[in-house]
Amino acid sequence: MTDDTTRSDVRLSGISKTYGSFTAVHPLDLTVPEGSFFALLGASGCGKTTTLRMIAGLEEPSSGTVHLGEQNVTALPPYKRPVNTVFQSYALFPHLDIFENVAFGLRRRGLKSVKKQVGEMLDLVQLGEQARKKPHQLSGGQQQRVAVARALINHPRVLLLDEPLGALDLKLRRQMQLELKRIQTEVGITFVHVTHDQEEAMTMADQVAVMNAGRVEQLGAPADLYENPQTTFVANFLGTSNLIEAEIAAKSGDDLVLKAGDSKLALPAARCSAPTTTGGKVLVGIRPEKIALTHADDAAGIAEGRNRITGRVTATSFIGVSTQYVIDSPAGDGLEVYVQNVERDGRLTPGAEVVLHWNPAHTFCLDAAQDIAAGVEKVEEEAGA
Repeated sequence: MTDDTTRSDVRLSGISKTYGSFTAVHPLDLTVPEGSFFALLGASGCGKTTTLRMIAGLEEPSSGTVHLGEQNVTALPPYKRPVNTVFQSYALFPHLDIFENVAFGLRRRGLKSVKKQVGEMLDLVQLGEQARKKPHQLSGGQQQRVAVARALINHPRVLLLDEPLGALDLKLRRQMQLELKRIQTEVGITFVHVTHDQEEAMTMADQVAVMNAGRVEQLGAPADLYENPQTTFVANFLGTSNLIEAEIAAKSGDDLVLKAGDSKLALPAARCSAPTTTGGKVLVGIRPEKIALTHADDAAGIAEGRNRITGRVTATSFIGVSTQYVIDSPAGDGLEVYVQNVERDGRLTPGAEVVLHWNPAHTFCLDAAQDIAAGVEKVEEEAGA
């Protein structure tokens, strides 16, 4: 008997996929909690779609097993697995109306009376009034909802979504993110969603697995991945991070003191994923929106205890809700700062001397040596080593 607190709908154990000498997915273990909205996030070629296709049965694993609930489905063909997949292309039947597109799976199973089930499913995706239209008469977002309804009407244990919003424009994509999350909450089944869009994953998913070069770099809730990245890839793939080369100078209670350029920075030791040996090289990370920007003439008014770096503005970009500043400093060039446009300081123009300052608790710390090793490994992989 499986404990309710650890029930899973998808469990991948040592699963991998190779094509000749190329490894698309390195052996990985992954558990998708029952009833969750789970995202596989990464750039093109990272192995996320291959992983999804192995869950669906569309790709045969080179090693490992796929469990859906308690059932080992590794050897089962796709049509015998309790999953359905929604693809980016939607694959609707153009000659059938929306009602018949959604009813297709039921009719294929020999069911004669489908009106009630199809009606309920069209209501779920808010397309009840479009039932007799053909797919070409609907918008992209509506077609996407038809594809979801057609998949859900078969009552799969797991719904797999392969870049389902990729063909939509930005505004419609954002609307559909909320719509898909609403549908998942209402039906309560497990959704596994593949995407390259970090905003999409963070908006919709309860848990995100960030993939890179066929491996899961980090797994967790969106806010935890954003606030506490464990690798430089995750720090940069989920939003923007300023990564500053530094050296651990000392330990002070629960904090680390670091030297970066001509500045001393502090952060909680618990927020450092690198070894905390004095003299060790690390990368100090701070998100652009966590930094305050003060003109050098007003530096005396900055509160004590804040991390601070002096620098010079090299570029500014007004983007409505905020202004983005690029700063060169002794600690590093090209540092980015996002300042909300509440009360704009007209002195903060290119060439201005400034102080960047922030709460030490908002700082994170990564292993510089690990980043170098990862870069070497990637170069070797690309060279076919």
